[in-house]
Amino acid sequence: MAQVSADEEKTALFEHVPIPHAVMTLAIPTVLSSLVMVLYNLADTYFVGYLNDPVQNAAVTLAAPVVLAFNAVNNLFGVGAGTAMSRGLGRKDYDSVTRISAFGFHCALICAAAISLCLFLFRSPLLKLLGAEADTLAATGEYLFWTGICGAIPAIMNVVMANMFRSEGSTLHASIGTMSGCILNMILDPIFILPFGFNMGAAGAGLATFISNCAAFLYFLMLVYARKGRSFVCVDPHRERPTKVIAVEIFSVGIPASIQNLLNVTGMTIQNNLVAAVGSASAVAAMGIAQKLNMIPMYIGMGVSQGIMPLMGYNYACHGARRMRECLVFTLKITMGFMVLMALGYYTFAVQFIGVFIQEADTIRYGTAFLRAMCFSIPFMGIDFLGVGIYQACGRGSISFIFAVCRKIVLEIPALLILNAVFSVYGLGYAVTITEASLAVAAIFVLRKLFGSIEEEGEMTGESH
Repeated sequence: MAQVSADEEKTALFEHVPIPHAVMTLAIPTVLSSLVMVLYNLADTYFVGYLNDPVQNAAVTLAAPVVLAFNAVNNLFGVGAGTAMSRGLGRKDYDSVTRISAFGFHCALICAAAISLCLFLFRSPLLKLLGAEADTLAATGEYLFWTGICGAIPAIMNVVMANMFRSEGSTLHASIGTMSGCILNMILDPIFILPFGFNMGAAGAGLATFISNCAAFLYFLMLVYARKGRSFVCVDPHRERPTKVIAVEIFSVGIPASIQNLLNVTGMTIQNNLVAAVGSASAVAAMGIAQKLNMIPMYIGMGVSQGIMPLMGYNYACHGARRMRECLVFTLKITMGFMVLMALGYYTFAVQFIGVFIQEADTIRYGTAFLRAMCFSIPFMGIDFLGVGIYQACGRGSISFIFAVCRKIVLEIPALLILNAVFSVYGLGYAVTITEASLAVAAIFVLRKLFGSIEEEGEMTGESH
């Protein structure tokens, strides 16, 4: 059990520290770790692109949905258990917080092992499903071997544990673990990918990712034992003792968040197959580069949302409606300003951004069109991620699930099919803009209702502050 001094320190951050300071304390390390994660994703694309071989770049793009699918488990037990831990801290129910952590850790470990086994058994049909053709099949399979079959466990577990440490306010420790793995990956990439090193191409990028994820996972395991008695994060199987209440706390948020990610994977797979149907490895490689660049504002939006989730969850549990509203307004202002600047930069310098990763003319032509289409979605991302993150922090997973269904099934996937039919491959990039803009309007509406209901609950209990 964590010591009282640690409890008081976290309580001060969540309840008394001024909003700008509290938000920055929680969000900046999370955003920095998210940016480093983007950089390490871009590093794969950059160093593979340095080979000037669209086939190798296409392999990384085609395997991306599998790596993204790991987030289904990350969300199930990282977001699910993490938000449940924050709400438990708000209720001062410290024993449950520790038990939630232990239960989430071991469930995530079992799921990660099962995914690794499934990828090994069904590797061949999966590659065809991902859209790998004769020219990209071998390279995609080699990349998937290291990132998926070998790498599922460390990739999933280091993210789950980062979420758990973040949920108790230890954002700096969570970010150090995440960033250390990412930085190691960027160091190893050129060694394994390029001709002066092992010259493994896409397979080398996968091996570098596997090693770096193992290092991050090891860091978090060491951190658990180093901070024993000062942290609520626990991996002791004897501390699990799951109850129905704990299961509901985790799965009510975790399952919708997990389904949301699986729908993201479905959308990306459909998009990649539509691009692959053009019959050009350059088009597939270009879509991959544009997607990776679009991850920068996306991960910033997600990082801000994840950073303030502990603050939101804690204050929701203790009926701090006013503090929640102040947090949302402050966060939205700084996020939207940055997102608008990102969109303008991408649109203006799209050719130069794509050219950083590859010098092949067709890839640059496709990539410029894709990136310029996607950049219109960027200003809306901040609103969407904040809306979903706040609902998850409050334990209202049903709303985040509705958003996930609307995002992919109602909006993005139909938009991909329609735009591809009308404008061919060049229309695909606008699907995300249609989706994010529609969801931003919905997010504003549901957040107004949420804060109204929270204030009513606070008035009924007499605990609003």
